Amino acid sequence: MKTALDPRHKKRQKVVSDLFKNEFHTQSIGDTAARILKERKHVDREIEKAAPEFPIEKINRVDLAILRLACFELLIDKKEPERVIIDEAIELAKEYGGESSPAFINGALGKIIKSAKSS
Repeated sequence: MKTALDPRHKKRQKVVSDLFKNEFHTQSIGDTAARILKERKHVDREIEKAAPEFPIEKINRVDLAILRLACFELLIDKKEPERVIIDEAIELAKEYGGESSPAFINGALGKIIKSAKSS
């Protein structure tokens, strides 16, 4: 028996999909993805600071979409508790990313939160 997905998780899946697809071609995207892309320079700077050994252009596109969403939610949107955002990002990484994606995303988001709190 399959359980229904949390509506917030479904929304995040759609945003990650929009962000991922946007990497390859221009298309119609949802409001949240559009807001994230408006803030992309700021969000990407935070990701680069958190994972300096991985330039943005070298990060797996799925992982990057997940990181952009989570970073946006943590630093700009701030509607959900940090723990919820991180847990959701890790779940999305398990669903869509590679074997090392959950650990990479968890580590990067931990550094982003730590940096934001020390600012």
